[in-house]
Amino acid sequence: MQDFTTEFRSALALILHWDPELWAIVLLSLKVSVFAVLISAVIGMPMGAALAVARFPGRRILIVLMNALMGLPPVVVGLLVYLMLSRSGPLGVLELLYTPTAMIIAQVVLVTPIVAALTRQVVEMLAEEYSEQLRSLGLSRMASIPVLLWDARLSLVTAFLAGFGRAIAEVGAVIIVGGNINHVTRVMTTTIALETSKGNLALALALGAILIAIAIAVNAMVSTLSLRAEKEGLRHA
Repeated sequence: MQDFTTEFRSALALILHWDPELWAIVLLSLKVSVFAVLISAVIGMPMGAALAVARFPGRRILIVLMNALMGLPPVVVGLLVYLMLSRSGPLGVLELLYTPTAMIIAQVVLVTPIVAALTRQVVEMLAEEYSEQLRSLGLSRMASIPVLLWDARLSLVTAFLAGFGRAIAEVGAVIIVGGNINHVTRVMTTTIALETSKGNLALALALGAILIAIAIAVNAMVSTLSLRAEKEGLRHA
């Protein structure tokens, strides 16, 4: 028990004394995940909105497929991205493997279906609610997408945060394509796994505490924005 108490104290000291190695890992994790979610939002939100308002054969199949992709196994995504970026792969000439860029690509593949699926659900409900107003303005289905995305901005921030939560906690894919290289591609989740196996519990506990704090903050923001979105909806009603 004394050993664990010592480890907890050491972990707290690392956080409070702004240990350079600890916070370098935290900053890299945030950088990779934020960039990945921004790219996913640029791709996934218009995609989800288009799927919400468009009507074409096979639409239901695409929706089912997109929902299924939300549960993509991270290690499979990591393997596929690894094969694409390896020297013998189609993108090997770019030499992106074992770089933060490779980790961002893997996280984009994981997060984009989540953002797109959540966006589709939100925009589809708004499209039904505002269908008469949009028709009276003479807007086609596709032309109404920017209007619907703007009106759903609070709910879409929750989709963004949900994607960030998935990205920041990811370990399987990023360790395959990033290689967990010290001072290059070592992020919080991969470091926790490595340092725990090495018995360096202080660093692992410190990073775990920060990761939990980030998860709590993200969930608190999601809850707050969801309540605001509900109030806005009631006000408009």
